[in-house]
Amino acid sequence: MTSTLRTDVLRIEGAGDPVGTLPILHGIPSRVADGVGIDAEMRRNLAYGAPHSLLPYTRQDGYDRTRTERELPTVVLENDVLTATFLPGYGGRLWSLVHRPSGRELLHRNPILQPANLALRDAWPAGGVEWNLGTTGHWPLTCEPLHAVRASAPDGTPVLRMFAYERLRGLILRMDTWLPAGSPVLFVHVAVHNPSTEEAPVYWWSNIAVPQAADVRVLAPADHAFHCDYVSELRRVPFPAVTGGEHSRDHNRDHSYPGRAGAAADYFLDLPAGERRWIAALDGTGAGLVQTSTERLRGRKLFCWGTGTGGRHWQEWLSGPGSAYLEIQAGLARTQLEHLPMPAGATWSWVEAYGMLETDPSAVHGPWEQARSAAADALDLLVPAEGLERALALAGQFGEPQEVLAQGDGWAALEIEAGSFAPSPLLPFGVPGAQQQPWRHLLATGTLPISDPPAAPVTGARWRALLEEGANDWHALYHLGLVRLADGEPDAARRAWQRSLAERRSPWALRALAFLAATPDEAADLMAEAHRLRPDLRELTTEVLDALLRADRAKDALAAIRALPAAARGHGRIRLAEAEAAHALGDHDHVRRLLAEGIRVDNMREGEVSLDTLWLAVHPDRPVPPHYDFRMSQG
Repeated sequence: MTSTLRTDVLRIEGAGDPVGTLPILHGIPSRVADGVGIDAEMRRNLAYGAPHSLLPYTRQDGYDRTRTERELPTVVLENDVLTATFLPGYGGRLWSLVHRPSGRELLHRNPILQPANLALRDAWPAGGVEWNLGTTGHWPLTCEPLHAVRASAPDGTPVLRMFAYERLRGLILRMDTWLPAGSPVLFVHVAVHNPSTEEAPVYWWSNIAVPQAADVRVLAPADHAFHCDYVSELRRVPFPAVTGGEHSRDHNRDHSYPGRAGAAADYFLDLPAGERRWIAALDGTGAGLVQTSTERLRGRKLFCWGTGTGGRHWQEWLSGPGSAYLEIQAGLARTQLEHLPMPAGATWSWVEAYGMLETDPSAVHGPWEQARSAAADALDLLVPAEGLERALALAGQFGEPQEVLAQGDGWAALEIEAGSFAPSPLLPFGVPGAQQQPWRHLLATGTLPISDPPAAPVTGARWRALLEEGANDWHALYHLGLVRLADGEPDAARRAWQRSLAERRSPWALRALAFLAATPDEAADLMAEAHRLRPDLRELTTEVLDALLRADRAKDALAAIRALPAAARGHGRIRLAEAEAAHALGDHDHVRRLLAEGIRVDNMREGEVSLDTLWLAVHPDRPVPPHYDFRMSQG
């Protein structure tokens, strides 16, 4: 069979596409780590590059858990060994990788498409291989469309090229994937380009979900790992014989078997210099997925949810019953808490390979040194390291696009018009769309058209210069504040928003000023006024309730809830706020009633413990019911 590329459709039970209106004003704090084994390089990378905000992105929290049959466009690469299915509409995710001779699915192919609040913008679906560029967390384009085109290798092998402009860091991403005839591995060439004249902090992790079972062992060429268990600090420990923290129930277990772990944990495997870069998850038969790469992709990680009540609940929340998974991951740095400095104008590239690894099961499940050596030998037979280097060189010869397969957004096209970077025939970014039209008008005339709600945000020096020169109405001044905040200038942002309010009292500028408020009371007052101007906007309602509760104004929060329409009061976040307000006022009967009726928070955050904390506050003598237990640190 020759190598083929085709478009297709994935039919799946899924929730609707996540939507959102409000810009994400907060950033990510810099990390400071002085745990055992943290060296100077890691300390420097942990402290470097944390973004001041997640602008220009908006939240994506407008989803629920009502699923219907959906049809999602796919692109499929196939040869006689593998079938690889990609979702260009969901960040280019590799959704499925099937080993054709055995019929085995190598990835966790989620039977449902259910967003949950695990990404930087909130919405995130589990499963497959997710590509992450930007900053610590699941990347901003995980639920966004990428551009996709057909290209070709010099010998005619079809190539799927997906590409995007990542707006937080201002980076251009290009991914070329191909399956040569007879190849036992899928090749993925990744190139990240910094078109700016300034250094950019860079983060990349390929997150690979694979089926979890008690006999699945994760192997990599490492004897130590940087361990994070969501309770204790990051520290370097022996692997796989990792001793848990003081709160862990996983003392002295073999942590290379994540299906036996009690609690959620990250193990950033510390691959020594000179070792080949790879990680594998192999089952009791000695078979499973292996991922390997060229040298630049340095880090490897094992993540597991754990087998405690909270971990099992998260698995079902994301994938339904009976669909447990773990993740093996690969990144530029040693941990996901680090950023690396990328010089102006630089391009970093590497090749990853994915396929089925098979070796002697008695070796795989024997002593650690024997297991990793057996896997390494099998990998050398599957795809030698020289094969990856040849693939890296070959990717530079791939031609221009021959056919458009999927359209991404119009932000790169807008930046090309603005002169932020030059167009490339290899990456046809198309033309700006409806969201970009206000900014095209600003480019052409020096004036940003007024709209309510405001235009989608932008950031960057070009846009700031235009707004600094021409902003004189409430809408342009609001956006001027956003670009100043993104540049790490909160005082300058505040002045712009105060000027915006002097022109018109808008909920948008009020919300922004509340973010910079000096006290919880000041923030609550500003948010309450914003809510009075837009009482119909559920995103804003949940934020004002949070602000009132942080200011210890539970009575005001309950009054705001009672003023809402009945349908709005039934939203999970609002019911949770009602229960928290009642608890703050000592009305435990009210809390117990709400919990008995049911509180389902569709966008429960990863690591959030609000529901189980609330339950234990009013039922101190009763265990947390599984449907309220999202605890990641319990055994």
